[in-house]
Amino acid sequence: MSQEEFDIQNSVEGIWTKLGEWLDSIILGLPNFILAVLVFILFVLAAKYLGKLLDKLLRYKVRQASIREITIKILKVVVIAIGFFVALGLLNLNTILTSVLAGAGVVGLAVGLALQGTLNNTFSGILLSFLPELQIGDWIENNGFAGRVVEINLRSIVIREADNNYVVIPNSQVIDAPFKNFSRTSRSRITVSCGVAYNSDLELVKTITLNTISELFPQKKGEEVEFMYNEFGDSSINFVVRFWSAATNNRDILFARSSAIIAIKKVYDQHDINIPFPIRTLEFNNRLNIQKPSAEGDA
Repeated sequence: MSQEEFDIQNSVEGIWTKLGEWLDSIILGLPNFILAVLVFILFVLAAKYLGKLLDKLLRYKVRQASIREITIKILKVVVIAIGFFVALGLLNLNTILTSVLAGAGVVGLAVGLALQGTLNNTFSGILLSFLPELQIGDWIENNGFAGRVVEINLRSIVIREADNNYVVIPNSQVIDAPFKNFSRTSRSRITVSCGVAYNSDLELVKTITLNTISELFPQKKGEEVEFMYNEFGDSSINFVVRFWSAATNNRDILFARSSAIIAIKKVYDQHDINIPFPIRTLEFNNRLNIQKPSAEGDA
């Protein structure tokens, strides 16, 4: 019985001894821990300050906002990562850090295989950020959506459509699919289709149409208003007129086309030129024979 009491007493003393050693280690390592926390906080603040400084410098040399944003994000991540490693070094955790990095490599490979789609979007986002044909503020059409680009991040781009709703498109889809950018050129060619009656003076129609559009939309050097008849329709002779106008988004194109349609209709009315609507004529060759039924037939 005494032997059991002696063993229990030794065990309790061993526990207290170990706790004492841990407490001493904590007390001795507390200054380093506080220093490591302060160093890490300083690196976080430095990353924020350097990000603002880099943004000011890039504004004078890099006009593309997406490049500035992705560069600042990368700088902040690098500075914070350096601060994290320095803090671990102050805590004398270099050996643990090496083991963690080795394990992180294996885990990173597994995670990379599991998140291929996400990583594809990330690398696509980096490519889009440096792509001069796509910038924040541009009006684009992509994957059936049209709107102004308001954000380019590492996962997706965000566009705001004409109805003021936001659409989020994964970066990989933007890279893999064609997109149309209205904002890369200051002028666009507008096409208006119309038709006139078969009894119209086609030369007169062409002349007044060209004059009207040329006055409404002055053409610059190398531009011209084009008029072409293209088909004999069911009830009209159809044509297209093409002209250049200042347009950097779909709204400008719609307004230009609307103004052209109003002007064409007005000048056609002044010259009694008819824009026919589809007419369908029904002919009945058989005559209806209406006879009063006879008395025998009634019976």
